[in-house]
Amino acid sequence: MDLNEKIDMIGRLYLGLEQIEDCKEFSALIPEVRTNFVYASKESTTPGDVLAVDGRISVVDGFPKAIGRIKFGASGYMAHLLLEIRKKDSEIRSIIDFANNPKIAEFLKAYCKGNGWDFSVVDRRFEPENMKDAEGEAISWMVEEAIQATGGKMPRVFYETGALGKEPVSILTGKDPLEVAEQICKLARSYHESGQRTR
Repeated sequence: MDLNEKIDMIGRLYLGLEQIEDCKEFSALIPEVRTNFVYASKESTTPGDVLAVDGRISVVDGFPKAIGRIKFGASGYMAHLLLEIRKKDSEIRSIIDFANNPKIAEFLKAYCKGNGWDFSVVDRRFEPENMKDAEGEAISWMVEEAIQATGGKMPRVFYETGALGKEPVSILTGKDPLEVAEQICKLARSYHESGQRTR
């Protein structure tokens, strides 16, 4: 990876992160394990080729806030997940994770349908033990399941149901961090508005 690509990647993830930190509504979608926002280089093959938020994104004074700086190799699980996704669709270079529960799941189903997005659900109770990698996750299996559920296409949004000791999370995919940030903020605001209407 040359210096120009590194500068471009850091700039894009930083600007995407700024959007998210300004989006108060996203705070309601940050899971207990906190959120990470990752971006892979064009020729990525290892987590060291993936830019991420060191320490993840938490909530500070009601707003999303990056706990550490952005750097290459700062993510384990999300970097591995993105690398697996890129094996199926190399156009996808950035993903973000966010919370899931029955209310969010119901919202996501309707929101994705309304936006014409492919959407799927992965039931991690069926995660095969013999496919688990160094992260203790069957990540390649999960990506395959997400794709099969949409008829062979990588979904724009998918979520994992919880398994023993694992918090259920949702994933939004995109071509770069600016696109992902814009879409997750729109989604968060729509979720907030839907909650307001049901009160």
